[in-house]
Amino acid sequence: MSSSDIFIGETIGTAILILLGGGVCAAVTLKASKARNAGWLAITFGWGFAVLTAVYTSAPLSGAHLNPAVTLALAIKDKDFSNLPVYWGGQLLGAMIGATLVWVAYYGQFHAHLTDKEIVGGPGAQATEAKAVEAQETGAGPVLGIFSTGPEIRNVVQNLLTEIIGTVVLVLAVLTQGLNDKGNGLGTIGALITALVVVGIGLSLGGPTGYAINPARDLGPRIVHALLPLPNKGGSDWSYAWIPVVGPLIGAAIAAGIYNVAFA
Repeated sequence: MSSSDIFIGETIGTAILILLGGGVCAAVTLKASKARNAGWLAITFGWGFAVLTAVYTSAPLSGAHLNPAVTLALAIKDKDFSNLPVYWGGQLLGAMIGATLVWVAYYGQFHAHLTDKEIVGGPGAQATEAKAVEAQETGAGPVLGIFSTGPEIRNVVQNLLTEIIGTVVLVLAVLTQGLNDKGNGLGTIGALITALVVVGIGLSLGGPTGYAINPARDLGPRIVHALLPLPNKGGSDWSYAWIPVVGPLIGAAIAAGIYNVAFA
């Protein structure tokens, strides 16, 4: 497959991934959304279906890595890093496009949410004082969770290890299931298995950090959050942003090492 096919496939696939994954976060979070307060189950299954749709769509072009951690693990496994920049570039661009499309689809809901005094603060908004203090301390705005992940308890070591552990599970599942006939990505059955694995990781390991397990999934939308003209959006929590990037990459390298020792 050509570099252009890889870049286009990863851009389209990752955009779909973030559109549907970020979309379920927006649906559960924002005012005037029919799915508001649907809960963690809705989010985890929404992300699983997002993975399934994105992989089915992009696999014919690029093999549907959709995740820099997966790309790194496959490169380590195959000892071929030549296409790494093309995959990573498409994934980051696609993630930014997908996050922007979430904003477009929920434009009215974002405005209603971020101009509500009970949410962003204002006269008589006593219930939001604790949230305002927390946002000031962490740098996380009231809708940042729609775009990127954040920890429930800020502990650098724990947060990093959580992302590493979750990514090891994901990448091992990807590496040990049947790859497509081109040997560079997920096939049809692999797409379904991976989607279910993502749901399982979210249900079991997503509580502490929101389970980024994908550097592009977190970094691309975080950049979009910083750039979008959202009223009262607050900060993008850049002090935490390195963890959902570095953690999954470390997890991917560990998973590839385990695969090469135990399965290859």
